[in-house]
Amino acid sequence: MTVRFGNNRLGFYIFIFILAGTVLGLAANLANLFLPNFHKDFTIFALIVPSLTIFIFLLTIQWATPRSEVMQIFLLGILWLTMASWATDVIGPLQCDSLRGQTTPSKNGTTSFQAFCYEMKVIQAFSWCIFILLVFAFFVLLQLTQQAEMYGRYKIWSEPIRELPWFGEMPGYYNTNTQGMPGQHMMQYPGTPGGYGYPHQGGYPVPNPGHSIIIQPGMNGAPPTITQVPMSQV
Repeated sequence: MTVRFGNNRLGFYIFIFILAGTVLGLAANLANLFLPNFHKDFTIFALIVPSLTIFIFLLTIQWATPRSEVMQIFLLGILWLTMASWATDVIGPLQCDSLRGQTTPSKNGTTSFQAFCYEMKVIQAFSWCIFILLVFAFFVLLQLTQQAEMYGRYKIWSEPIRELPWFGEMPGYYNTNTQGMPGQHMMQYPGTPGGYGYPHQGGYPVPNPGHSIIIQPGMNGAPPTITQVPMSQV
């Protein structure tokens, strides 16, 4: 993957880890206070969602495709939206600072209602935050995948996600900017029989036997993309 995309994706994963880990810790404390007698359904759900998020992200941080990543983000987005809405329904518009000295039933008798309120407010806020971040990541991933397709990577949905570029970069190469710098020589990548093409400068390559050359105009002043494909696919 390009360095910028890899770093941004890793930063996104780490931030989600931190938020989900915080929610998981608070949910575990609620489980210790209330299960199995009070707030049973919400507490169990609050344990499952962040645990599933951390588990899926650990599995896909190295091995994923754009298709699997989009599906994963969509599924987790639904779960975190449900979590945020449920937390909002449980705690409502309560002002926690006005609950000093009040108690609420727990499995061991009573516990501070104000502390419970604060924990629920944090779960609510972090759940909404994670949902918004997942929505943002969903659309960014779609745009980057479409950008890679415009460069001839028509199978990018099923390829390793490390092949995705960042905005303004070509897929599959480190820091290869499509804009180019004045006086800077751009690397040349001739077309390949696999159907992937990259910007090319200078003379056009001679096609391999049984292949044709497809020339696509470059974007934003970039050089044209030259692709060799078998004659049977033309």
